[in-house]
Amino acid sequence: MTDETPKLGIKQWAADDRPREKLLAKGSESLSNAELIAILIGSGNSRESAVDLSQRILHSVDNDFNQLSKLRISDLCKFKGIGEAKAISIVAALEIGKRRQTALVYQRQQIKGSNDIYELFQPLLRDLPHEEFWILLLNRANKIIIKERLSIGGISGTVADIRLIFKRALESNASSLIVVHNHPSGNVQPSNEDRNITKRLHESGKLLDIQLLDHVIVTENGFFSFADNACFDKRCGHQGIQMKNISVVLFFKMCKNGYLYKKLAPL
Repeated sequence: MTDETPKLGIKQWAADDRPREKLLAKGSESLSNAELIAILIGSGNSRESAVDLSQRILHSVDNDFNQLSKLRISDLCKFKGIGEAKAISIVAALEIGKRRQTALVYQRQQIKGSNDIYELFQPLLRDLPHEEFWILLLNRANKIIIKERLSIGGISGTVADIRLIFKRALESNASSLIVVHNHPSGNVQPSNEDRNITKRLHESGKLLDIQLLDHVIVTENGFFSFADNACFDKRCGHQGIQMKNISVVLFFKMCKNGYLYKKLAPL
């Protein structure tokens, strides 16, 4: 015969220790990470309270919300007491946090440097298991006109269509543009393909008078800026890369399709 003390459910705790009541009495900042998640899931399982279960979930990701946000609904459902509805609540709450962080940066609108770009895109791209390619189109004051995802790729690459990038820029009367993509591997260094597409965009932009201000590679813990590293300069140290001369072809294709006229027409 064992002498075990029965485990108390949250409803049997002192009022000040219950997550919801504690939030009402002392504010959300007084709650631990586990208590915040416990409010989301509402209940635990037959052996654990909601807080205990939340602590176990957090422990599995080293108490790191960034790592928690990488878990899929199916991963969360592996914890006893977490069904699809609870898992969806956790995923949705983490997504709200990402969007709030992005909104705070986006409110500034004006891009002043590579760090602004990183702060804008890191919440969107840091947890993705695949590559995505995005563009920022700016006016003459470097204020954002459009932020748009152009393509979704695999683990090791994605496709960037130069014609589509400049078509969007011309249609939006953009004065300059910035391109951004992520490296899910965490390796911040640009590949030969990254350098290649950057040079092609830079040269094509000069023909169309739409300046490529930067190409930023985003990872979870850092970023690489082509502009900061002077990689638009011929002395960037990548002279060995052979470039296809597509700029003139692109120029005439755009003239043929009327895009250049749109850009040069009086506003």
